[in-house]
This record gives sequence, C-alpha cells and structure tokens, in this order.
Amino acid sequence: MIKKILLATYLLFSFAAIAQQATSSPYSFYGVGDIRFKGTVENRLMGSVGIFPDSIHINLQNPASYSSLKLASFTVGGAFNSTRINSYQGNDKAQRTTLDYMAVGLPIGKKYGVVLGLIPYSAVGYRIQNTIDASGIKRRYEGSGGLNKVFLGYAYQINPNFSVGADLSYNFGNIQTNNIKYVPEVEFGTQETNTSEMAGVNVNLGAIYQRKVKNHDFYASLAFTPQSNLRTSNVRTISSILYSEDYTPGIIDQLDPEKSTVTLKLPSQLSFGGGFGQNKKWLIGAEITLKQTGDFSNRFNDVKQASFENATRYSLGGYYIPNYNSFSNYLKKITYRAGMRFEKTGMVIRNESIKDYAFTGGFGLPLGGVFSNLNIGVEYGRRGTAKANLVEENYTNVIMSLSLNDKWFVKRKFD
Repeated sequence: MIKKILLATYLLFSFAAIAQQATSSPYSFYGVGDIRFKGTVENRLMGSVGIFPDSIHINLQNPASYSSLKLASFTVGGAFNSTRINSYQGNDKAQRTTLDYMAVGLPIGKKYGVVLGLIPYSAVGYRIQNTIDASGIKRRYEGSGGLNKVFLGYAYQINPNFSVGADLSYNFGNIQTNNIKYVPEVEFGTQETNTSEMAGVNVNLGAIYQRKVKNHDFYASLAFTPQSNLRTSNVRTISSILYSEDYTPGIIDQLDPEKSTVTLKLPSQLSFGGGFGQNKKWLIGAEITLKQTGDFSNRFNDVKQASFENATRYSLGGYYIPNYNSFSNYLKKITYRAGMRFEKTGMVIRNESIKDYAFTGGFGLPLGGVFSNLNIGVEYGRRGTAKANLVEENYTNVIMSLSLNDKWFVKRKFD
C-alpha cells in the first residue's frame, strides 16, 4: 500500500506540473475565483450528493464519515475540462486538465478515523484579448492563481447509528490579474496589475445518522462550515506599456505600487440531506447546500456591476451495484453512478443571477479485488447567460479518480 501511495504521489505531482491553471472561466475574475467542488469523484458523479459514510471511500464533504473507514485509504482525483464559451461577440473554446484533490484516510480502532488532504478551494484562469468598444479602445484581460486548502479531519462513532467529525483547514494562495488598455492614437498602453496573497483558517463540522430498517438503510447528513476570515495582502501596480512583435507587453514606465491589507469573509455553509438504499447494492439520496455568499466581497472594492447574493445548491443522485461479491462476472461488480444538480452560484453580474446546472454519470471499476478501484465518468453542464453582454459556458468534464485501500499495522504471524 505504501509503495502504491508513493507511486501515485509521484504521478500526482508530475500531473500537477501541467495542471496549475484549474479554470478557464471569465467568471473567475470575481471574488476569490471560481469556487471548486469539495468532494471526491465518487460523490461528484452522484450529482454532488455526499450524505452517507463508506468503509473504503473517503467522503470529503462530511467529516463524520471518516469514522466508517475500515482500511487505510488513499485517493486522488482530476479532470479534463472542455468548455464552449458563448457571448454576443462570438464563440470560443477552452480546455484544461486539473488536479482536484488528494487525501489519505486511516481508521483508528473501531470507532475513530482521521483524514489528511489537499484540495483547491478556488481557481482563477481567464484570458480575453482584442475586446474593442465603440470608441475603438482595445482591452486585454488576464487572470491566474487560486486558493488551496490543506486539512486534517477527525471523526468519532458515538454509537453504531451516529457519528460526528470535524475538519481543520488552512487556506492559502495567490491571485494575479492584468488589465491592459490601448486608446487610439496614443503611443503607449496602460497596464493595471493586481496581486493578492491570501491566508486563513476555518473549520468544518459534520454529523451522520444511519439506521437499518428491515432490508433497507436510511441516512441523514448534516455539515456546517462557520464564516471565517481570509487575510488578503493586495498590491496594485499601474504601468505604461508598449507591445513587442510577439504581443508581449513591455513596461516603459511604472508608478509606485499601491499596497493594502483587507480581511475577506469566507461565507458560512450549511449542507443537509438524506437517502435510503441497501448497503453495497443501491442508494438514492438528495442534499441541499446553503451558502451565505451575500456577505462576500471582491478583493478590490472598485469592481463595477458585480455583487453577491446567498448561494444554493440542490443535488440528487445515487449508485447501483448488480452483485458486489460476484466472482464470475466483472460487470456485476462495477458501481454505476448517476446524478444531477442545480446551483445558484451567488454571483450577480449586471443584475443577472449566475446559475449552474449539470448532469453526471460514471462507473467505479474494481482493481485487483473489491477494495481498490478506478472511478471515471462525465459531467455535462451549463453556467451563466449570454444576456446583458455576459457569457454562457457549456462544459463537459471527464473526471477520474484512483482509490487505493489496504490494511496497515497488521501484525503478521508465521508458523
């Protein structure tokens, strides 16, 4: 198991070297960027439903689930994203390969579980060139960076039906945006560069209740993340520039940087849901997530025609396994997952509330037995609107994860 983790970690960082820019959305300009899904591929393929514990899969959405782990678990996930961007100016296409998470989970005794992981919180990535308005002014917008989260979680099973848990997270990262403007008949252009260094701590609390009634299992899940502070150090630089032949801006003159320190509020979040099914056979569940993004703000206060409202996500999904213990038919051991979600993202731009919805489906393929598995699937969705000179994003995500499981600290006996 340890050798597998070392190999997967090596592949992970090799993969991460080409996956630094995790989004291609113009909407990532606002706030701290495009907020990423905090969950595994297994949950994402079920419409982002994360209501139930699992003995061989790490559930990153509710820390109370860690107490259900029966084996040492390592999971890593990523995605290939293809997005078609539609606007009044025309259509464009962007593609990205991203690293979505990495986590290690360990059972401690029969009632405790601990998980250590790394997951992106947000991502910024856009490049819009040659935007020309009625006065002939040319503009270019670029952004990169994001916010990451490293966390340590702990869970305790109070009794066979009820578990509680908590994550402690350290959020850190940086964001850089460049805005360039060229005015007709003016020799030099103007470049505004904004850089933000961010750091902060937050917690995530969870509880899961499960009960067996005859041949069915019932689940209820609750997770809450209180509002937290994100200390942000901003630097704004204004420069006069001249483009070179390869369209790279060269700085001619530069004003003294403007520095400021602000405290952003990461919004509180409440998720609750329920479901029922048969263990290792099938499950259907639903979940609602409420986020207080109405109190959120942009890194710089001079962003125009943009504000925030409270966000809501509705998720529905489940899985089906024909025969978990089949030895003769591999197809019957495959886990089939599907789901859907609808999300009010919390962004309001030019009086348009930005919404996001998606349909998901995929498979869990057993590897070398019934414990380790490869999960792969597709997420197809749409975000935003082409109204009010905005953009509509039609995206397809091919998502994949590797989940490795084994027993650790087992004393071996020899005759």
